[in-house]
Amino acid sequence: MFFDDRLATVLRQRATGEANLRTQFRQLLDLLGKDSAQGSGSDHSLRAAAWLRMEALGQAIPAATRARLIREPGWRFRSPDLASHFADHEPEVAAAALTRAELTAEDWNALIPRLPVRARGFLRLRRDLPVNVEALLTRLGVHDRGLPAPAEAPPLPLHEEAPPATLQSPSVPPPIPLRRVPAPAVSAPSPARDWENRERDDTGRTEISALVERIAQFRRDRDEAVPDLERSPRLPLGELAERTGRPVASFGFAADATGRITWATAEIAPAVVKTRLFAASAATDDPLARAFARRQPIARGPVSLEGAPAIAGAWIVDAEPRFSEEGHFTGYVGRFRRPPDASAAASGAEAREADRIRQLLHELRTPVTAVQGYAEVIQQQLFGPAPHEYRALAAAIAADAARILAGFEELDRLARLETGALAIEPGQSDLAGLVRRTAAQLASVLDPQDAGLTIAFAEASSLLIAIDPEDAEALMWRLLASLAAACAPGERIVVSLDPLIGAGGGMARLVCGLPARLAAEAQLFAATIKSTPSTINAGLFGTGFALRLARAEARAAGGDLKRDGAALVVTLPLLSEGAGLPGALGG
Repeated sequence: MFFDDRLATVLRQRATGEANLRTQFRQLLDLLGKDSAQGSGSDHSLRAAAWLRMEALGQAIPAATRARLIREPGWRFRSPDLASHFADHEPEVAAAALTRAELTAEDWNALIPRLPVRARGFLRLRRDLPVNVEALLTRLGVHDRGLPAPAEAPPLPLHEEAPPATLQSPSVPPPIPLRRVPAPAVSAPSPARDWENRERDDTGRTEISALVERIAQFRRDRDEAVPDLERSPRLPLGELAERTGRPVASFGFAADATGRITWATAEIAPAVVKTRLFAASAATDDPLARAFARRQPIARGPVSLEGAPAIAGAWIVDAEPRFSEEGHFTGYVGRFRRPPDASAAASGAEAREADRIRQLLHELRTPVTAVQGYAEVIQQQLFGPAPHEYRALAAAIAADAARILAGFEELDRLARLETGALAIEPGQSDLAGLVRRTAAQLASVLDPQDAGLTIAFAEASSLLIAIDPEDAEALMWRLLASLAAACAPGERIVVSLDPLIGAGGGMARLVCGLPARLAAEAQLFAATIKSTPSTINAGLFGTGFALRLARAEARAAGGDLKRDGAALVVTLPLLSEGAGLPGALGG
């Protein structure tokens, strides 16, 4: 480049946040950390401004953060001026700078005499300084912080006082002797007492007492813990229950030429070794015996084993024949495994499908959330003023993003309910009161159109169901709002409620008439009817999806939602038989 304007570019930036302060500090480290030859071409006034900015950043950034930024690898620090600048800062910053600097011997010799006495000691931590620099530190009296190794001395008697030994090092001046203060006369301690005094910790306990306490605590924990019978097998002598057999899903085996198992996995070997793969009197139409007689591979051969609960039952065998080097048949080697459960496999497939749906929704939810966040930033003018037109568009985008996220939540809830991953919480709710409140909320929108819900049960009646109030309210709103959204002007929906007491328990039955638009649909739960923007919103995916979600919620709660001609019938479990009917529900 013809001229270097990086320093001017950095100084023009306005650092306001904490991250911006750290970034500008790191940039100035890179630019001011060059040696004098590289920085000579810069404008002196510009470099002076950079030093002032560096000092201001040092006051705004904590010392620990500055020290961490200086210790970061990947940049060169060859400026003695920068080392001298940081030497006057906090101890951690000065230590980081002086251990990170890569100066020449001439620069070190010129810098060290100008360093503060405290900062010179940090250089003794380095082992890569030139020889003449270390000699300069020695002449200035800068030594290692560690104490010199003590000289070998013969062991002293226990009760005799050892004379003070003078420990000297060739490069360390002898220490100044301290005046000994006579201690008050006390009785000579016994050897055991002397050991206790010397081995006490900060809490006043000796090591022996601490060890005894740890042993006692270990015994208490062992007595209180439940014995692990699998890891600590013991004979059944009356004090412990016998081990229960743990079911085994699969194990490897090897069989000889007669079909008898000679080796198996260690944990199952005692139960299956010497067992034949098939009965000696097996007919030739047995696929396992036929494959064995023909020395063919065995694929998915059914076998039934008898014995301990861990191995008893049906198995599937996959094995390959073995032959010696001379070509003689020596047996089989393979694996036993339990046959798969059809119901478990079906539920597992549904769970995997629901998990894939949830992962897809997570991937879709991330960009929508980002769009919503940026729209709210513009609408609320968090980054500065914005024209009213842009704010109106941003508000509309944020509202659309919120509706999309609500639709994603409904998809996720349906997937988890239909696969059993989510359950409706039990509780206590007044179904009659929920229906009345929901109808009153919808009336404000439907009354101007002479439409709405007609309650066909007593006003003061109540019917308690065994569902959490929040889940019950969400179910009633989803059902009744979906039906109200499909109402035409002048159309009214009759809603009736009554209890059903049977041998299997009590159920609450809610019957809702279908609007004409929904009654004409052959596949009600797949209907794509959507409400107009001015009416009640049935959801992002239409009325059919909302009713399907309501059906999944009812079934998860122990009830159901079905179509009965031109009506929907919802059954939900009662809290108890004949619960809460102070007034008749009819009329």
